[in-house]
Amino acid sequence: MAEGTGSKPSLGLSLGVFAIAAAIISYGVLALGVDAHIPIVISSVVVCIVGVVVLKKPWSEIEQGGLNAIAVALQAIVILMIIGMVIGIWIQSGVVPALIYYGLSILSPSIFLLATLLVCSVVSLATGSSWTTAGTVGIALMGIAHGLGIPAPLSAGIVISGAYFGDKMSPLSDTTNLAPAVAGANLFDHIKAMVWSTGPTYLIVALITIVLGMKYAGGSLDAAKIEAMQTMLKAEFPISLLGFVPPVVVILLAAKKTPAVPGLFAGVVLAVLLSVFQGHGLADIINAVHYGYEAQLSSEIANAEADALMALLAQNDLSIAPELAQEVGNMMTELLTRGGLDSMMWTISLIFCALFFGGVMEACGFLETIVGSLTKSVKSVGGMMGAVIASSFVSNLFLGDQYLSLVIPGRMFKRAFEEKGLAPRMLSRALEDCGTLTSPLVPWNTCGAFQSSVLGVPTLAYLPYAFLNYLNPIMSVLISYMKIGVYWRTQSGEDVVAKEHPGN
Repeated sequence: MAEGTGSKPSLGLSLGVFAIAAAIISYGVLALGVDAHIPIVISSVVVCIVGVVVLKKPWSEIEQGGLNAIAVALQAIVILMIIGMVIGIWIQSGVVPALIYYGLSILSPSIFLLATLLVCSVVSLATGSSWTTAGTVGIALMGIAHGLGIPAPLSAGIVISGAYFGDKMSPLSDTTNLAPAVAGANLFDHIKAMVWSTGPTYLIVALITIVLGMKYAGGSLDAAKIEAMQTMLKAEFPISLLGFVPPVVVILLAAKKTPAVPGLFAGVVLAVLLSVFQGHGLADIINAVHYGYEAQLSSEIANAEADALMALLAQNDLSIAPELAQEVGNMMTELLTRGGLDSMMWTISLIFCALFFGGVMEACGFLETIVGSLTKSVKSVGGMMGAVIASSFVSNLFLGDQYLSLVIPGRMFKRAFEEKGLAPRMLSRALEDCGTLTSPLVPWNTCGAFQSSVLGVPTLAYLPYAFLNYLNPIMSVLISYMKIGVYWRTQSGEDVVAKEHPGN
């Protein structure tokens, strides 16, 4: 990691540089409220200056370290671009609307909390976005929960648990692609590895929601709002079971170990065929793939004046009260206006900045020094996983952004995992088990601030009820100490599940 010319940094210097970078990024994101891109660039400049001036590292060596870090993630960048295409065309062709429509059908007062968990999970799996899920369907479910007399912090915690389950398990999620890219793992191998820790945790959370939900079984749902959402979906999209075909095919291809790029692109092709079958023109299809889908009917209803609104409702045979129609129209517009290749450029540029920062930190030897100090006494797999999870949580606390909680610990521990013979998917699993999931539990993290704002509940109020988000990291460390679901990398380059390294 730190091989090459120049001197090796001390632990004090390494921690000092990391602290300065954390302060710059935290101040920019939290105090100034700006995007993390430029603060990360400034931090990279500071690292490079220390590397050249103090450690006497050649600039070419530092620059190559940053470029190498970006090169590792190029496949993930391509996947993210395809994911943008998938989301845009899946919405236009009715795939995502169908998943939402049928998900809303499972709501029932006696199992409302469980249904909330499941609905948010389905929507976030379909969209790959916890923010979109919480900001749309989550808000609607919060309103329904209020009518049932369910405390807002409890319902918000369940919404976040479901939303972040999809965020970490969906192949459409940016974090689900970034973590394996940083760790050097395959996307679908990464998702399979997360089943070991996330599956049991999800079952525990589901049981918790069933037990807690019994207290509110006597309430009544706001059936009018749910029916209005489903009615509006059917009016704008061709809702049918055909909508399940593209995601099912993508899942089956993943199960057959089809590489992520052709597997996801098959989802694009199938949705394009659905759109053609539904009568969409070629230009509309290309625009949906490139720029995403723009909600039409729901947007018109949301922004219509009184007379125009009544005409729209009558024209589309929608028997919805005008005020409710506009409320639901706003929700549907926010949920369904998204996707497209272009929508991924903000995320991709942030990933480039974060990866370059991690790469120059590595090239200067700072990461090697810090990790060496953290892992010199760690002998067990559980200890390694615990060290990564602790580092990801600290990154969420001090760097204020979930992307950095994946990139920085990922670059720090990559070599250590290789030396111990652990498969890259073990590192990527640990990164997501904590980096992705604990980000909404920190009030000043971008995710915590967003969730608190959109759901109207303080972060520390919903934290005790965001069961998945803090139980999953614990489960991840626990099963690692129990040597359950541990993947080792053999000399032939294959990953095997075993309690000990097959070569030992």
